[in-house]
Amino acid sequence: QVQLVESGGGLVQAGGSLRLSCAASGRTFSSYTVGWFRQAPGKEREFVVHINWSGGITYYADSVKGRFTISRDNAKNTVYLQMNSLKPEDTAVYYCAAAQRLGMPYDYWGQGTQVTVSS
Repeated sequence: QVQLVESGGGLVQAGGSLRLSCAASGRTFSSYTVGWFRQAPGKEREFVVHINWSGGITYYADSVKGRFTISRDNAKNTVYLQMNSLKPEDTAVYYCAAAQRLGMPYDYWGQGTQVTVSS
């Protein structure tokens, strides 16, 4: 069982930065692939980025490539999402999720953290 808790959301002006954290419980977390997703009001949830267990494989949605960076610290059971050059269209609730490995369904989800980017 893995429990995920996101933090770090908030209100920021366009062009600003935020760093989200996804803290996990469960001793096997370091073996999981972790993804970040987001859902804006009135829209479907969309994939943002994922990282494999070692951090050696990452994949970004085109909309965030070059602006967002995912990383993980397995010793701290935490995955980070550094978000730079934020745009109003990045406004959404951001969720982290964990899958046993790349390509498998995400079995565990956090409760989400709100990110609001003002223009």
